[in-house]
Amino acid sequence: MLSPVLCSDLAALEPEYTEADVISTVEFNQTGEFLATGDKGGRVVIFQREPQGEYNVYSTFQSHEPEFDYLKSLEIEEKINKIRWLPPHNPAHFLLTTNDKTVKLWKVSERDKRAEGYNLRDEEGRLKDLSTITTLQVPVLRPMDLLVEASPRRVFANAHAYHINSISVNSDCETYLSADDLRINLWHLNITDRSFNIVDLKPENMEDLSEVITVAEFHPHHCHLLAFSSSTGTTRLCDMRARALCDQHAKLFEEAVDPSRRSFFSEIVSSVSDVKFSHSGRYLLTRDYLTVKVWDLNMENKPLETYQVHDYLRTKLCSLYESDCIFDKFECAWNGTDSVIMTGAYNNYFRMFDRASLRDVTLEASREVCKRRAVLQPRRVCVGKKRKETDVSVDSLDFRKKILHTAWHPKENIIAIAASNNLYIFQDRMAPNGHHNTPEIQSAPPK
Repeated sequence: MLSPVLCSDLAALEPEYTEADVISTVEFNQTGEFLATGDKGGRVVIFQREPQGEYNVYSTFQSHEPEFDYLKSLEIEEKINKIRWLPPHNPAHFLLTTNDKTVKLWKVSERDKRAEGYNLRDEEGRLKDLSTITTLQVPVLRPMDLLVEASPRRVFANAHAYHINSISVNSDCETYLSADDLRINLWHLNITDRSFNIVDLKPENMEDLSEVITVAEFHPHHCHLLAFSSSTGTTRLCDMRARALCDQHAKLFEEAVDPSRRSFFSEIVSSVSDVKFSHSGRYLLTRDYLTVKVWDLNMENKPLETYQVHDYLRTKLCSLYESDCIFDKFECAWNGTDSVIMTGAYNNYFRMFDRASLRDVTLEASREVCKRRAVLQPRRVCVGKKRKETDVSVDSLDFRKKILHTAWHPKENIIAIAASNNLYIFQDRMAPNGHHNTPEIQSAPPK
């Protein structure tokens, strides 16, 4: 799996771009045929995989607009924080999108026929003069160019006092959760005017606040289980069968910290920025600032596996704190068989870890290295002297270039990487005999 990965630059924009063009979330649907991205401008772009393997733009629509809360004198950004696909049940596609305050359910459907020959309206849709109608005709369907329509079906608003950081669709396909800094709400997909609060961490006195919710997700198979992580580095597993308000967790996943290694930055770097259940539902994958950890749901006291993402940054935490980079929230992802995990880093690098062989690789997603028919070469960051010409010194890393958002195809070795305003697709194709082939790499049109 960790042989060189092939690169396809799918949505590379022009070098000059605005903050609104920066991609803020990436998500494959359940089959991997569609890939959705959201950006800071409130736009959603959906890519569809063609029979030859490349992804092309399928639909683009404006999901959220900037708003202003006059009661709190607060500007609400249009930035798309998360996108989640609903399992397909008919030819149309449904997905949830959210900004800081409002979740929307969108329907994306195709239309290739139009009705003609109405009795009461003309071809432009205007009402006819009834006195001119002397005969009745049967309307007919005429072929037309394929039209992909995106329409909002539900708007779930006014339920969060703080910024929404997570949404997750339940395995029952009827409910979903939305989480902000202090609360998690449970919604029914058909009911927009009320939700049920299932987790509430808000203390009576806000001065007693010691942690905030950073991410929450439902179990992939058991509709009563959900996990949420906090800024203190803990992950809680909650069982909704036990009680309606899940303030009392069923399990607490926390690794003891050696007091001798505790520092001013310990709590900051231990804050969990992402949590993902494995496809099997047996494991939890969590990402903090420096590491990615695999937890067994049956073992709470320590992680099953710990992988160092960029341990060479431990000596630079002070400067990272001053530049606010230490608060960056990196995502993580499983491959389809739960055997390899992936997460992002700085300098447009991303890391992949093979759980069986314990091998890891650092790769780069950038316009400079991702050329047509290019094959990515592993990168190495060194703290001291360079051993090879291709080695990169930790002092030369560009902390403005960062891979925060990643997604893995649910069935194949295809990954999506968001780097600033560019979306890259990497694919590791294999021949029927099990050997790696070098496929033809194609670039898609601009986003």
